[in-house]
Amino acid sequence: MIKLTHITRTQRPETTTLTLPWEKRTKSRQRVILDNNDEAGLFLERGQILRNGDLVSSDDGFHVKIIAAREAVSTARAATPRQLNLACYHLGNRHVDLEIKDGFIRYPHDHVLDDMVMGLGLSITVEQAPFEPETGAYVNGHHHHHHQ
Repeated sequence: MIKLTHITRTQRPETTTLTLPWEKRTKSRQRVILDNNDEAGLFLERGQILRNGDLVSSDDGFHVKIIAAREAVSTARAATPRQLNLACYHLGNRHVDLEIKDGFIRYPHDHVLDDMVMGLGLSITVEQAPFEPETGAYVNGHHHHHHQ
């Protein structure tokens, strides 16, 4: 089994890719099947979060590019910044993972949350899309990639 032990911060050519949903990209230790069907294990430092485009590497130079999987999300758009702010506030109070972009927010699809957000005046689109939520101000190893 390929042992992937660290995140590589420098650009290198990848050997293969690994497509994972958000929930799996938050786990530091797990068995995975790479996109080329090879079996591998993630043995990262606890608390590491994988972002779309990150490279994870083995000690012997095997590099795997992380791809954010498309997953069921709700994308909410508001007519005013205040509406968007209110939605962020209420979703944050419910500890919902939340991706915040200019002009929209995105969270794991949930019809109850959709009803609440629509009640605040936002429009909702349920779609399959990569999900890159904020990790919070106190998460170790926090870094942003500005991919869209």
